[in-house]
Amino acid sequence: MKAVFIPTQYTGKADFNKIQLGKLPNTMGIVTTTQFINTTKEIIQYLKNNKKEIFIDKIKQKNEGQLLGCDQGAALKVQNKVDAFLYIGSGEFHPLGVALKTNKDVFTFNPVTNAFSKLNKENIEKYKKNQKIKKIQFLSADNIGILVSLKPGQYSYKKSVEIKKKLEKKGKNCYIFVFDTLDAAEMENFPFIEFWVNTACPRIADDKDKKNVIGMEEL
Repeated sequence: MKAVFIPTQYTGKADFNKIQLGKLPNTMGIVTTTQFINTTKEIIQYLKNNKKEIFIDKIKQKNEGQLLGCDQGAALKVQNKVDAFLYIGSGEFHPLGVALKTNKDVFTFNPVTNAFSKLNKENIEKYKKNQKIKKIQFLSADNIGILVSLKPGQYSYKKSVEIKKKLEKKGKNCYIFVFDTLDAAEMENFPFIEFWVNTACPRIADDKDKKNVIGMEEL
């Protein structure tokens, strides 16, 4: 079945006055998700009118500033030019990825709710601590499942085979699981698997429902 992807844009009116300009540094990087691209353009002009120096760029994505869960290239491209980032969108998933990759402060503005805040450093440190705990748990696990996605841009079967061989040399029992869309409930059908290695979208391991999953980059 052929899939047709139709991008949608947020059409509501955001209150830019809710952005607390005094808390923002003078040099900012701008990042967002695809549905807020048009709003982002308006916010950039608003920030420039208030004497903020703005940097926005891209590497792989179609639009400047656009993030994906597995791609923070827009932030990485300008990280050495800015003092902090402003994420335009909802939730902490994407801004957390930017903070972890760049070690910069990340402010957030949600155009739907007009909520402005700064990403909590305690949450970032908590994430890093959880990652260390995962690594320790992984090292003590004997039965490992290796997750392989069939989705374009995520398919890493050859890499999964390499990982399997390396882990088996260290005495672990490894099994490769291939899927299109990952369902955490399906993973529960294999209770003998103590820990999973993710070779698909790197942020799958960040999902709160997947506590025993580690990204292949963590190896």
